[in-house]
Amino acid sequence: MPSGPHPETWLKVMPQGLFCAPGEFFIDPMRPVDRAFVTHAHSDHARPGHRAVAASPATLALMRARMGEGAFAESQPLAWGERVRLGEVTVWLEPAGHVLGSAQVAMEFRGSRAVVSGDYKRQADPTCDPFAPVPCDVFVTEATFALPVFRHPEPKEEIGRLLASVRLFPDRTHVVGCYSLGKTQRLIALLRRAGWDGPIWLHGALAPMCAVYEAQGIALGDLRPATVAAKAALAGAIVLAPPGAIADRWARRLADPVVGLASGWMRVRQRAKSRGVELPLVISDHADWDELNATLDEVAAPEVWVTHGREEALIHAAAQRGIHGRALRLVGYGDEDEEAA
Repeated sequence: MPSGPHPETWLKVMPQGLFCAPGEFFIDPMRPVDRAFVTHAHSDHARPGHRAVAASPATLALMRARMGEGAFAESQPLAWGERVRLGEVTVWLEPAGHVLGSAQVAMEFRGSRAVVSGDYKRQADPTCDPFAPVPCDVFVTEATFALPVFRHPEPKEEIGRLLASVRLFPDRTHVVGCYSLGKTQRLIALLRRAGWDGPIWLHGALAPMCAVYEAQGIALGDLRPATVAAKAALAGAIVLAPPGAIADRWARRLADPVVGLASGWMRVRQRAKSRGVELPLVISDHADWDELNATLDEVAAPEVWVTHGREEALIHAAAQRGIHGRALRLVGYGDEDEEAA
């Protein structure tokens, strides 16, 4: 148990989101507030209209690119581990490993510590800093893939399947659906590491976030716009597009496309079949069942609060190990990231 007041006495679920009362700030609020700490730049966590936003420098850059310079009046970039004091609360950020700049928000109040994970993953990702476990009294976690059926394979194996298909069908265009922020850049980096040094063609909707990643020092190599490319030029090529574009008229202009989709949900065959996906790639930016449970053990918190996802399964598994669980049921998370759709 915490040496100070239990976090349930100072961390409250409000209509705007999770509120730290003694520090007078919200974490990933869903409505405009005076002061917000934002874990990452997906729009279900990062919303415009706050007066002041504290986040990692990369998250702030991504938010500005997505929402415009007027998205918030004031900003406070925080390096990993940089402490700030708000009232009697000490707050700092640690990497979450979800996408570029994604952070956990750690808070201490009178000897009691709570950590809000935001969305996170535990697999290595060349485009963002890895998750850093922080021991705490209460760990606030997501549970997107909190069922035993979800055990993600190694990403390099899935990329190997994609490249094997490209070799097998050299006259067809491989178009892969991937979310614009995080998944696209991770796929590009994984392809580069696997030896694909040729051009990677992008749907226009994916280019702006790639530009921000490169401005933040993440090299992505030769990227070209697919929208203006001749059909013949895309034979044997790899094209990345938003998930919603892979089955519409945009994809039909490609050269006999092999349709892929990169998501943790591709573990469920029916989801792939219903979306017309020929090449499902199980590449997730969220922790799987084993990783969620391992993380609970690593942070050694006697209590876990679950924000969204498969709350009941994770709470039950935690209880089997003597960890008390609570479902916060925060509405609104998962509205943008296709892995929670």
